[in-house]
Amino acid sequence: MLDTAQTQGSGAAAVPDFARRRTFAIISHPDAGKTTLTEKLLLASGAIRMAGHVKARGERRRTRSDWMEIEQQRGISVTSSVMTFERDGIVFNLLDTPGHSDFSEDTYRTLSAVDAAVMVIDAAKGIESQTRKLFEVCRLRDIPIFTFVNKVDRESLDPIALMDEVSSTLALDLTPLTWPIGMGVDFRGLIDIANKRALLATERGGPLVREVPFETPEDLIGLEGVEERIINEAVESLTLALGVLPPFELASFREGHLSPVYFGSALKEAGVAELLFGLGSVGPSPLPRSAAGARTVEPAEDLVSGFVFKVQANMDPNHRDRVAFVRLCSGRFKRGMKLFNPREKRQMAIANPIFFFAQERETVDEAVAGDIIGIPNHGMLRVGDTLSEGESIKFEGLPDFAPEILRRVLLSDPMKAKQLQKALQDMAEEGVVQVLKPVSDPAPIVGVVGTLQLDVLAARLEKEYGVPIRYETTSYVTARWIIGERAEVDRFLESNRSSTARDRDDAPVYLARSQWVLDRAIEEWPKLKFVAVKERG
Repeated sequence: MLDTAQTQGSGAAAVPDFARRRTFAIISHPDAGKTTLTEKLLLASGAIRMAGHVKARGERRRTRSDWMEIEQQRGISVTSSVMTFERDGIVFNLLDTPGHSDFSEDTYRTLSAVDAAVMVIDAAKGIESQTRKLFEVCRLRDIPIFTFVNKVDRESLDPIALMDEVSSTLALDLTPLTWPIGMGVDFRGLIDIANKRALLATERGGPLVREVPFETPEDLIGLEGVEERIINEAVESLTLALGVLPPFELASFREGHLSPVYFGSALKEAGVAELLFGLGSVGPSPLPRSAAGARTVEPAEDLVSGFVFKVQANMDPNHRDRVAFVRLCSGRFKRGMKLFNPREKRQMAIANPIFFFAQERETVDEAVAGDIIGIPNHGMLRVGDTLSEGESIKFEGLPDFAPEILRRVLLSDPMKAKQLQKALQDMAEEGVVQVLKPVSDPAPIVGVVGTLQLDVLAARLEKEYGVPIRYETTSYVTARWIIGERAEVDRFLESNRSSTARDRDDAPVYLARSQWVLDRAIEEWPKLKFVAVKERG
C-alpha cells in the first residue's frame, strides 16, 4: 500500500502531501521505446523486480502496461494505462499514453490530467510526426517537458545534431543533464552532468554500475576502461554543448520553455534512474486547474474536487467492470465519502476507490491532489464529469473532436440489437469512438480519427460483448456539431433530415457529404455554428 497519509523523512512534516505527487505522461512516436521506458521506470523505482517483454509469460506477463489483447498481439499501446508507485518519499502517477496517432483523442484527454510529460525520442530518427503533434498539445497546456533520447546504444545521430534538430523543430530550449559516452556500438556509458559523475559498465554491454566522479568534463579524458577516441569525442561534444546551450533554469522549465535532456537506453536501463530522479527533484507538484466561470482550483484547497479523464470498461472481463479514472485536483479524498456530480445532479458515495498498477489494483483509503484514483461504477460517470465535495464546478479542457472517418455498423446477428446498443454506448463513454444515431436510418454510425480504432472496436465488441459486427461505408466525409438558437437548429434539422444525427448526449450533428457541401451549409445558415470541437459533458 502506498503511503498517502504520512510525509517521510526528517524535517518533512511541513510539506503537504500533495506536494510530494508527480503526475506525468509519457509521449512519443510509435516504436520510440515508450512502453519499455515505462517498465524500466517501474523497475528503477523498485515497484517491480523484472521488466516485461512482448512474449513474456506467467508473472512477467502481468508486469506489462499493455494489457489489452490487441495491444499484446500488435505490440502497441491503444489505451492509456495508469500506474502509481513510490520512491524516496515521492509518489509518482505515471500515465502511459497511446503512441499511435489513430488514438490521439485518448492521448489528448490523458494529457489534461498530468502536470508534466516525458517526451521519448529515438536517437536514430529524431523528431517524428506523432511526437511533434503531441508536443504541440503539451505546449497548448504549457506542460513542462522532460526529454529522453532513447536507444543511444544503437546506431544514432550525433548528439549535438539531435539536440539542434529537436530545438529548431519544436522551438524549444534544451539543456543536457546526461550525455552519452559514445553512440551505437561505441556506447560505453553516460556522463551525469548534474551530479558530476561518469556512469560506466564493468563489462561491455553490461549495466552502468561503475561511478567515476569529476569536477569538469575534461577530468574524464584518459578515463580508464574507455577507448581514448570515444571519451575524447564525448568530452569535446559535451563541452561544446554546454558552451552554447542555456543552463537549466527551474522557472523556464516549469513554464514549458526549456526541456532538460537525458540520453540513455531504456532497454539497457541506462539513464532511466537519472530521469526518475529528475522527475522527483524538479518535476512539478500538482498545479492549479481552470474551471468554468473563471474559477481556478488550487491543490491546497480543503474541499475535494476532481474530474474524469478516462473511462475503461471490462478491464477485468470476468467481472464486467467499469472504471472511471479520476484526477484529483484539490482536497484530501477519503474512502466512503460522498461527492457531487453536477451532470447527474446527485451525490455519489465512493465506496471502493482503487490505485492502479497496470492490471493490478488495490483499494485506497486516502488520496490527495495529483493522485489518480479509479472509481468502479455502472455507467454513472462519463469522461468530462466533475466530482466535488462542495460547490458545483466544471473543469475545462476535455473536448470531443469531430470524427474524420464515418462507418455504418451492421450486425451479423439481428437478435443482438440491444447488446450492440449497450456496447456502443460503453465505447462512446470511454472515448473509443463517437457514436451517432442518424435521424433517418436505424443503423448507428461510428466516427473515428483513424482506421485502427475501427479494428479495436470490432475486436472488443466481439470479445467483450459477444457482438460480431461489420462496417459499411457511408456517403459522409465529415461531421459537425450544430450550435445555435433552438428554433433555428430545429429548422435546419427539418430541412436536412437525411444528413443529420444525434450524438450520445442527444446533441444535433450535421453529416456532410463533402467539404463543399459543408461550406455551403455554413454560408446558407449564418445564424448557426458548425463546430469541429465540443467540450465534453
